[in-house]
Amino acid sequence: WAQAWVDAGRGGAANWMFAANGRFAYAADYAEPISVNSAPGRFQAEQFGRVRDHCQAVVIEAGRPLFGRLFGYAAAREALALETAGLAVAALWHGSDIRLPSHHIARHPLSPYALPELRARAGELESNARRNRRAMGALGLAQLVSTPDLLDQVEGAIWCPVVVAQALIQAGAGAPPAAPPAPGAGVDVALAAPLGDAAAAPPAPVLAGPRPRVVHVPSNPLLKGSDLVDPILQRLAGEGRIDYIRAEGLTSAEVCRLYGEADIVADQFRMGIYGVAAVEAMALGRLVISDVDTSVQEAVLDQTGLALPIAKAGAAGLAAELDRIIADPDPYRRLAAQGPPFVAAVHSGARSAAALAQALGLGN
Repeated sequence: WAQAWVDAGRGGAANWMFAANGRFAYAADYAEPISVNSAPGRFQAEQFGRVRDHCQAVVIEAGRPLFGRLFGYAAAREALALETAGLAVAALWHGSDIRLPSHHIARHPLSPYALPELRARAGELESNARRNRRAMGALGLAQLVSTPDLLDQVEGAIWCPVVVAQALIQAGAGAPPAAPPAPGAGVDVALAAPLGDAAAAPPAPVLAGPRPRVVHVPSNPLLKGSDLVDPILQRLAGEGRIDYIRAEGLTSAEVCRLYGEADIVADQFRMGIYGVAAVEAMALGRLVISDVDTSVQEAVLDQTGLALPIAKAGAAGLAAELDRIIADPDPYRRLAAQGPPFVAAVHSGARSAAALAQALGLGN
């Protein structure tokens, strides 16, 4: 988003990240360990002073405080202090920071928040989301959301689409395709090493081989619905109808490279949304299959004038959808081909920079 702001010619920008997961982390202009939150107050005061004196606006993500103990670990108090100092401030939400699990359970029969394994965590997320709504909502800040499903969760919110640099993604898919699994093999890969350092090359043509290569890379298997689709995809692989690769523990660059070797990316089957993973796969011209809510599809069309180029299938209908793809791949090739132009129009950064400018009142 910061780079999108710069690329759009709107001025300078920098992003500041608390780094908790070094392996999957993206690049940042400033990265601090999470322990900086408990640094002495003098350090936090100096940080606040730098922002106050050198920035025109601040976007606070996920209701997380930037200045530790200086304002009592309270993002809302920080926002008020920044506004008092003359800066424009907006809040930006990503998902579980503002989404109410109780609402999701009511609308989604397969909601992961209803799983016994997540019941306690869902209660924590519910409390945190309600706390964020009260604290940040009371300030009257402009509010941004990173995915269109959250437009229903945050009244008056502005969609700030996730940004994916297509050229970088395509470069990340540069390794030559690995040899496909033996017919009937369902491959479960937990990769902890890079997938290769070969020079960048265009992704392989989609649905051109004797069997579709299906890839599933869950960042969180419970949220993605891996338990629902793994048995189906393993069975189809065992019958020799598809080649199946499931991978975990990859960096973002490794995920993109694996997507570039896929025909089909099976994304998520419990949340009803689409996010960075689906955008990366679309940018590479892969066919994405996912259980995306009709309301999300309608929101994308309403906001952009473009249809979301994802093949919609729930877990119960996944095998039938794959049968249709195998029997008649041409319509699905055309759908996959819509991915790169969609990403260029919606997720390349220009639309996001405009959303940030609108929220912060910094030009058109």
